[in-house]
Amino acid sequence: MSGKIVHFEIPFDDGERARGFYREAFGWNVMVMPEMDYTIVTTGPTSEQGMPAEPGFINGGMFTRAESAPKNPVLTIDVPGIDAALEKIERLGGSKLVGRTEIPDMGYYAYFTDSEGNVLGLWENKPQS
Repeated sequence: MSGKIVHFEIPFDDGERARGFYREAFGWNVMVMPEMDYTIVTTGPTSEQGMPAEPGFINGGMFTRAESAPKNPVLTIDVPGIDAALEKIERLGGSKLVGRTEIPDMGYYAYFTDSEGNVLGLWENKPQS
């Protein structure tokens, strides 16, 4: 799957307002994860594992806009290894914003700025045991 956009994130100032907006405007399902201060967003039908059940869409999340977090929507790109991807990004004129960070039992994420100043995310699946 490497190099494909696999996730999106939308920051918000008011979680209830933002969740209601996207639920009503587009019919998205939202699930608040208070222990992670995060909202899971599904934009179409999903399998039992939470993955898209048909081609043509991705799912995402929402989080509280904060000083240390991205301020605008973020597209997340799947990579086989975040550390190697960040090294390459920096060689090409981008910069690391948030290094490899674990989400237990799922994988790792990072944020970077591309050569044009856009913030994007990286995703690395946790190895299957």
